[in-house]
Amino acid sequence: MEDERGSLLLPKNMEEHHPAHDRGTTELRNFRSYLRWVYVDHSNVCKAGLSWTVFFTLAFVVPTLSHFLLDCPTCDRDHSRPYHIPVQISLSVFAALSFISISSWDRRYGFRKFLFLDKLGDESLKIQRGYSEQMQGTMKLIMRWGLPCFIAECAYKIWWYVSGASQIPHYGSIYVSSIILCTLDLCSWLYRTSIFFLVCVLFRLICYLQILRLDEFARVFQRETEVGSILLEHLRMRRNLRIISHRFRGFILASLLLVTASQLIFLLMVTKPHADVDILKAGELALVSITLVSGLLILLRGATKITHKAHSITGLAAKWHICATINSFDNIEGETPTTAHAISAQAIATNISWGSSDDDEVGDEEDDLDNTKLLLPIYTQTISFHKRQALVTYLENNRAGITVFGFMLDRTWLHSIFGIQLALCLWLLNKTVGV
Repeated sequence: MEDERGSLLLPKNMEEHHPAHDRGTTELRNFRSYLRWVYVDHSNVCKAGLSWTVFFTLAFVVPTLSHFLLDCPTCDRDHSRPYHIPVQISLSVFAALSFISISSWDRRYGFRKFLFLDKLGDESLKIQRGYSEQMQGTMKLIMRWGLPCFIAECAYKIWWYVSGASQIPHYGSIYVSSIILCTLDLCSWLYRTSIFFLVCVLFRLICYLQILRLDEFARVFQRETEVGSILLEHLRMRRNLRIISHRFRGFILASLLLVTASQLIFLLMVTKPHADVDILKAGELALVSITLVSGLLILLRGATKITHKAHSITGLAAKWHICATINSFDNIEGETPTTAHAISAQAIATNISWGSSDDDEVGDEEDDLDNTKLLLPIYTQTISFHKRQALVTYLENNRAGITVFGFMLDRTWLHSIFGIQLALCLWLLNKTVGV
């Protein structure tokens, strides 16, 4: 699109005039190149038609032709493909879900608005620099997750075509036919997995921007700030998280249900009586399972991390409130505190800590906003007790985070998902293997 909403493929003239792109031009160019590589371009009717054509060809036409053209009932056991159909269906379904989601987001919002780049120029320099660095790391994350799976898939396909050249049906020259069909198979597999990983890492990238904003927002408790301005900033953060939740809730829920269903079906196929399972037959099944579960983990980890960070704000505000209250009771006699006394009281209040002083026992997963040390300046003379109490009460009853149709994506929710999936897995094993 050429209007203000733009396209997922951001035009170069927009990049040059956007303030946040002065340090992130390379990262945005990499994103644009990657999107063109998976061919998600809806900037005009012709390119949109070509994108949909490539999608249908690689997501549905090539897997269908591969199944029927390479059907080999007379092949030996090593070259039979008993799990080819569920593997192809799973990849095609997730590719369709991802492509339709990206197309919908592109049509409604555009690249700049979808990634919150249109408002990034209003943020601090630290947030802009951190977001730019995360965009560069996002491209590395795609390669880190996708490249090993693609290498394994290439090794399997090349072995299958080379070792079974005398058995696999061919059309014309055996070498030309095998090379063309193998290339199409690999391109189809890479396209479908790449577009699924793309949506997952885009969600992770957007969540990281909000985490940077939450870290910046937490600094309001370290300076003299009006409660009204704190409230307005928190309302803005909650609104951004609601927008993200609304945009991704369908994709997250569909991914969770489809991944769970596909894994249960795979488990049923490999554990049923007389199932023919070995690394040569079920290796591709295991590979697609790793791919789909990895993408789901990226989604859930990004959602729970930002939800935990948003909930930590409430704990931080409570610490700020109790430190201020303790400091105010130190001066309860009504005497005007001297400068030395005020500094001493503030130093005592702001260095309270509980538990062991050994930092090694804390662990690497402790959040900076949710630790046992109170290192917060106290401003009891400018912010009254009632205002502080009202702010803490508001934060306790209006917690922000990523939600899926009203359900907060936090660690408790993940525990519930794990319990349900474990129960389904054990039930299925009881039906197929027995106790």
